[in-house]
Amino acid sequence: MSLPKTLAEDVARNLVMVARLIDEDPEQAYAYSRIALRLASRVAAVREAAGFAAYATQRYAEALAEFRASRRMTGSVELWPVMADCERGLGRPERAMAMAGESEVQKLDKAGQVEMRLVAAGARRDMGQIDAAIVTLQSPELASNAVHSWTPRLRYAYADALLEAGREDEAREWFGKALEADKDGSTDASDRLAELDGVEFVDALGEDAEGDANGVDDANGLSAEKPEKAGDDVQADSDSASDDHAGSGSDSEADADSESDRGGDADGPTKA
Repeated sequence: MSLPKTLAEDVARNLVMVARLIDEDPEQAYAYSRIALRLASRVAAVREAAGFAAYATQRYAEALAEFRASRRMTGSVELWPVMADCERGLGRPERAMAMAGESEVQKLDKAGQVEMRLVAAGARRDMGQIDAAIVTLQSPELASNAVHSWTPRLRYAYADALLEAGREDEAREWFGKALEADKDGSTDASDRLAELDGVEFVDALGEDAEGDANGVDDANGLSAEKPEKAGDDVQADSDSASDDHAGSGSDSEADADSESDRGGDADGPTKA
């Protein structure tokens, strides 16, 4: 769906802020996503971004509704694993397991299939089936020496499941393998290994703070200032959007569509 130029620019600015803030300030990202959604609820990319922002703030019912709306618009199965994980977040692991057995999984690329395996293993653990979770994670992807973007998380999940099952030696081995593959620090495998080996970390920042309180200068004791909240910017964008597009019939229709997509989610979303 194409948008008028000015409206498209407004939507794009808000989506950029969602992407920029979703890791460091999920609530602010969520606020921007709501503005974009209000402006262009019939755009699949907006629904998807709104879904991820809601997911990041643990608004799982809302996230699931947005993901399902995006999927209806595009026909893509790409969001299937995160939709299943929303079911876990809503306390319905059995639904996540059912989704893991649907034909949509076979249409996912390799990364998507690994994500689905991780979600299914998590659902097994939610249900107290730790041995089944371990078996779920055992796969050619886990056994492979090749390293992909999902490799550290897959190995980490396997190690964590082994540890929960009381298989500490094997868990230590797989935490080590996760650490070897984790070049970007996407997991805390190093910390988990240290815990297993009984290594304790000293809180150097705490000591520095104590030293500063006693009047001791610390050359390295600079702390980054917390960035200001973007609440004013959100309101400004919202006001601007309201002024620019007041009385627009398409916007009213979009809002109505957004509300209708959420219909029925209070009692649990229907199957996509």
